[in-house]
Amino acid sequence: MSGKPLRSAAWFGDSDGGAEGGGGSGTGGGLRAFSHRSRMRQLGYLPEEHLGKPVIAILNPWSDINPCHMHLRERAEQVKRGVWQAGGFPLEFPVSTLSETFQKPTPMLYRNLLAMETEELLRSYPVDGAVLMGGCDKTVPALLMGAASAGLPALVVPSGPMLRGHHRGRTLGSGTDLWAYWDEYRAGRIDECEMSQLSCGLARSPGHCMTMGTASTMTAAAEALGMALPGSSAIPAVDSAHHRMAAASGLRIVELVREDTTPAVVMTREAFEDAAATVLALGGSTNALIHLIAMAGRVGVPLSLEDFDALGRRVPVLADVRPVGEYLLEDFYYAGGLPALLRQLSTVPGALHPDRPTVAGRPFGTYYADAETTGPAIRTPGKPVAEEGGVAVLHGNLAPGGAVIKHLAASPALLRHTGPAVVFDSYAELRAGIDDPALGITADSVLVLRGAGPLGGPGMPEYGMLPIPAYLLEAGVTDLVRISDARMSGTSYGTCVLHIAPESHAGGPLALVRSGDPITLDVGRRLLQLEVEPTELERRRRAWTPPPPVFRRGYGSLYAEHVTQADEGCDFDFLAHPGRDPFPDPH
Repeated sequence: MSGKPLRSAAWFGDSDGGAEGGGGSGTGGGLRAFSHRSRMRQLGYLPEEHLGKPVIAILNPWSDINPCHMHLRERAEQVKRGVWQAGGFPLEFPVSTLSETFQKPTPMLYRNLLAMETEELLRSYPVDGAVLMGGCDKTVPALLMGAASAGLPALVVPSGPMLRGHHRGRTLGSGTDLWAYWDEYRAGRIDECEMSQLSCGLARSPGHCMTMGTASTMTAAAEALGMALPGSSAIPAVDSAHHRMAAASGLRIVELVREDTTPAVVMTREAFEDAAATVLALGGSTNALIHLIAMAGRVGVPLSLEDFDALGRRVPVLADVRPVGEYLLEDFYYAGGLPALLRQLSTVPGALHPDRPTVAGRPFGTYYADAETTGPAIRTPGKPVAEEGGVAVLHGNLAPGGAVIKHLAASPALLRHTGPAVVFDSYAELRAGIDDPALGITADSVLVLRGAGPLGGPGMPEYGMLPIPAYLLEAGVTDLVRISDARMSGTSYGTCVLHIAPESHAGGPLALVRSGDPITLDVGRRLLQLEVEPTELERRRRAWTPPPPVFRRGYGSLYAEHVTQADEGCDFDFLAHPGRDPFPDPH
């Protein structure tokens, strides 16, 4: 146990971590400490309940409109049970709920806001450690970014995936099958009656998407970082094992406080390399690249798109989970979950660092040392889903800062393609015009969406899976090359080039593309090239004028002034600075 005094004790005039004198009515520590003790009595707490004990903040993003987190009020009670059993004192704090399903234009706009809230809440209240609850796409990265900057011991309680979907005898994956059925509906092969039935079968329980979307990817990344207990990320939200994991996390956070194990101790360069390798072995979401780069920046760890591309060339895809594979997260859990996948991945030379620290209090290699694979959703390196990781990083004159493509979810025939651009300046323009035959979109066309990046979106919405014209769907065309400065849902698929940096609103080359310009995509060469003479591009650049700002005031204005581009993690420049602000004087 660390000899470091409890931070919370300074609030209560209890600098030695002992019991308060006078049965709770003493005057030790001065006026402020007396006032704090008085208000704790107002809250109904006895002195012996909290004095001298680690105070644990439980950050809970539950809300009535976030289905990924609809069970977290109950899970918070189980976390509290664990904290009490370990001799700590739990306090639950509601924090911003980033509902991927309902929040517009995108929760990505507010990820940094939740990160700021997390950091400042932990800094300003009398807490010694934190349990970070959540799973919905942007929640886990936001909480970890904020907790890393605050510098208090913390761990993640993943919210868990929902149960499998069902419809007319078929097993469905949320998101992935939604897109597939919607295209069938647009092509006229499914009627509204069936779509109504489908809406009741896609998502059947609390929890985040049960495909390998961003939520599943980021909770697995948190476990691979060593910031969540082993095996925690894939437990279905409604399984009783999820209750037990929450209680075990409550027990463990008290020990982390006593050991003074902060996120900076766990979130090392080696940890981020392992998290990146895990994301690639999962066939995970392209969004993970943005989030992991931002998270690494909070602890001063250099991480770049090139790191992901280098790992992707030697790490096989081992998770046979949609949209890249066949199965769902429930099957993945029954197959052994992330520990079983890590055990397989560990046989790839240099893929993992087994000796690094974790919040479990033991080396990372113990997470998977005895894990067994017990189902088909997890493959071996000898029989992978794919020989290389599912994400490639592209460069070229159209993406000098880089772009990404989930090429395993793309059509192989389009991974090397040159075609004429059809340009849309906004998502609204795309929606209004995509089915217009006058645009002349063919199977050879390259659809281009701009104005959808961090500044232009605003917030870089998940517009990157551009729709295919209905008349092409009716003719049997199921994929086109599509490029944008937007993101794409991790549950999506198709030949979609994303995260083009710099974005068009920042003056990136995407702003200069005109309909009819030839564009080359060559994933093998990692190339995205606008086939236009440099002199012509320079002429267009001189004629280009920046678009007006989307926001004039408030948080949006702050966001636009300070957000970085996709290749830098879309963090705020002032939050990504090294160092840590001092804790306040509680007196």
